[in-house]
Amino acid sequence: MLNRARRFGFRLLYNECAFAYDAVSRAVSLGRWGSWQRCVMQFLPEPKAGVVLELAHGTGDLQVDLWKSGYRAVGLDLSRSMGRLAQRKLTMQGNGAALIQGEAASLPVSSNSISALVSTFPASFIFDPKTQSEIKRVLKPDGQAVIVLSALMTRSGILAALISSLYRLTGQTYSRIPDSEIRRRFHMPGLTAEAQTIHLGDSLAQLVVLRKAPSASQCVMT
Repeated sequence: MLNRARRFGFRLLYNECAFAYDAVSRAVSLGRWGSWQRCVMQFLPEPKAGVVLELAHGTGDLQVDLWKSGYRAVGLDLSRSMGRLAQRKLTMQGNGAALIQGEAASLPVSSNSISALVSTFPASFIFDPKTQSEIKRVLKPDGQAVIVLSALMTRSGILAALISSLYRLTGQTYSRIPDSEIRRRFHMPGLTAEAQTIHLGDSLAQLVVLRKAPSASQCVMT
């Protein structure tokens, strides 16, 4: 019953109640959500390298950050509600970024066309072999995907426990994931997987950086 209620709450947050997502994200992270998202940018190539594709763009905050930093970004999300919110936010910024409604397991993107791919706090779809196969397909040789998997406050106490409970509303994991587990979940021939931990004051973010082999013959996992 509890899991069913959580799934229902998760569906509402990403669809009918998508308008509340920003407020919930700020609340459960004590305002750190944006800085956790922006962690991906330190791993990206120069803006002139080509298109950056964001999977599960949500309400569009990272799309705005990418645009302001000079990147040519494209965002994809399954939720039509998120698409509307993101487009409104981008339009207010004077940005006409391209947003696509679609599934990560079947990307409407040409093969070998994306210089970098990003995703912040994605749902379980990111571990689907079909999604990872699509990531490999659309990336250019030597291209990379940067994914924020989890983040948490390093402080302890009652407040941290409360945040841990609220954090589940966004469908994310509020716990540190072992690097070995991160590499195990990203096991796709032709992609290398490197776990990264970024420390930001009283919090940390866990990422995985996936790099596509320069050629089909180089299929090595680390």
